[in-house]
Amino acid sequence: MASHRRPKQPSRTRVTVLTTAAAAAVVLSANAANAAPSEKPSKDEVKSKVDKLYEEAEKATEKLNGAKEKQDKLEKQIGTLQDNVARGQEELNNLRDGLGSLASAQYRTGGIDPSVQLFLSSNPDDFLDKASTMDQLSSQQVDALKKIQEKQRSLAQQRKEASEKLADLADTRTELSKKKKEVQGKLAEAQKVLNTLTAKEKAALAAEQSRASRASERSALDDSGSAKPASGRAASAYAAAQSKIGSPYVYGASGPSSFDCSGLTSWAYAQAGVSIPRTSQAQANAGTRIYSQSDLQVGDLVIFYGDQHHVGFYAGNGQVLHAPRTGTVVRYEAIGNMPFQFGVRI
Repeated sequence: MASHRRPKQPSRTRVTVLTTAAAAAVVLSANAANAAPSEKPSKDEVKSKVDKLYEEAEKATEKLNGAKEKQDKLEKQIGTLQDNVARGQEELNNLRDGLGSLASAQYRTGGIDPSVQLFLSSNPDDFLDKASTMDQLSSQQVDALKKIQEKQRSLAQQRKEASEKLADLADTRTELSKKKKEVQGKLAEAQKVLNTLTAKEKAALAAEQSRASRASERSALDDSGSAKPASGRAASAYAAAQSKIGSPYVYGASGPSSFDCSGLTSWAYAQAGVSIPRTSQAQANAGTRIYSQSDLQVGDLVIFYGDQHHVGFYAGNGQVLHAPRTGTVVRYEAIGNMPFQFGVRI
């Protein structure tokens, strides 16, 4: 007969563990259900974060501008060197042809033909260094050989310089690409943060900025009759910048329809017939520094931030005219909105 066993009862320990786990699951579920959703950043918090990102983008933009300026200079220098090398090589060929004609004439008159040794030698320096050989050359041939030596040395130096500049240009282009990506990354990040705002919040921000700009413009214009320009050319440059109020900020742009900060100032001074450097850091050293805001005059450049990555025009009455950042236009703004470093009188 088959035996019948009673089912095995769960142990007290196992029941306790299961009960405890079930209770914990219920508590966790309840906490998750009752937890408050993460708070959405306020409009002011978003603005603060976006402003910080735009500031970082502008820092990178000025470095990008510096790399562009360096690239342009290198390309011009390389072009000049290559032209010089080409002309120098042609002159060298003519000198060698002339020396060959002299040697042939000497040979026909019964003299010793040093040109045979010359053209078998890969280096005319070695040939000239031999005193016995020098004695066999006419003074005209010696002069011709010395000219060849000088021209060869000059060409070698210019080729070396061109090669070094080409390597520098390659590095500069790499830096340019890196800085461009950095700017684009910061701008994309700022846009992503801005996109967290509602349409109503975006409109409120734009309205605030517009009101502030109009107030700054009124303040600057109220002072326009009494404010004295730094100089005639400063007045001309400032007037040129005023003619671009409302033009959009575009990183790396230097006019005539869009600008970044140093692009506006360099373009405006160019309209006054004055050439100043392209970047804000270089413009900071382009003239006499004015450290007291009370000594600033209309048309003076105004440098902001410790690393000097932003520049504008002093507009009088505590206002600046500048190209602020992406998403804005050339406009007036209170000088106290940014960390003032010093002015520069061109």
